[in-house]
Amino acid sequence: MLIHARLLHHPMPARMPRVRQTFGKYRIEKRIAEGGFAMVYQAYDKIEGIRVALKIPYNNLLNRDVLNFFRKEVRLAASLRHPNILQLKNAEFIDDHFVLAYPLAEESLADRLHRRLALSTSVEYAAQMLEAVACAHRNKVIHCDLKPENLLIFPGNQLVLSDFGIARVALRTVRGSGSGTVGYIAPEQAMGRPSFRSDVFSSGLIIYRLFAGQLPEWPFEWPPPGSQRLKTRIPPEFIELIRRSIDPNPNKRFRDCLHMQRAFTTLTPKLKRFLNKRTASRKSAAGTRNRRMSA
Repeated sequence: MLIHARLLHHPMPARMPRVRQTFGKYRIEKRIAEGGFAMVYQAYDKIEGIRVALKIPYNNLLNRDVLNFFRKEVRLAASLRHPNILQLKNAEFIDDHFVLAYPLAEESLADRLHRRLALSTSVEYAAQMLEAVACAHRNKVIHCDLKPENLLIFPGNQLVLSDFGIARVALRTVRGSGSGTVGYIAPEQAMGRPSFRSDVFSSGLIIYRLFAGQLPEWPFEWPPPGSQRLKTRIPPEFIELIRRSIDPNPNKRFRDCLHMQRAFTTLTPKLKRFLNKRTASRKSAAGTRNRRMSA
């Protein structure tokens, strides 16, 4: 990968690529997302013959600090090798733009949550998310911005964690700037003190939303809205796992997502038996209703 510093002193900011424009070996097809630091495009790679996602930082923001910010993202992406973590395809300069190329997903979990989810699919997504975050924590990386928009869905219901741009590398201590997304950010992270437990909190909120269909809000007192629905959909032990993960007091949560993922894995067989029994009960009730209607 080519990463150098010829963008550090720009007399004129380069224009962002336009739709249908040829851009290096890519043809820009459409904008996918727009963030505070960068634009994300869908593009066609004319050499490989595939579609990719291009993340392109805004040049007027591309000073030395911001370039280092994206360099860290490149290095983190290269260091975290896991099927559920988005892998960087390429990083290079094209027409005075720093360009990060990634595989193109079908949609984000945020998009998928607008449609009905089978409980078995929710279990699958939760398991894959915890696999990804546990891998990051094993490598001393805190993601700091876990949310459905950063969880991408590929063919075969493969869930992939993206956007490590604001991740913090934890050595002995971790000090952050309170970065993250309101709605999924842990209370201590909002005050500038993120830790592995902050990612546990965000993961717990995502899992809660997967099963309850709505997101708890500050002050995160238990039971939050939607908890009654949880009781009909998942067993008490699994509800307790979620409750522990989103406790406002970080000392009462799982220490990191490695421990949370192990607890989830231990409970998964019981959860699946519960879901199978629930499905069988529903089918039996439906059959009884049909027989009564046909009698």
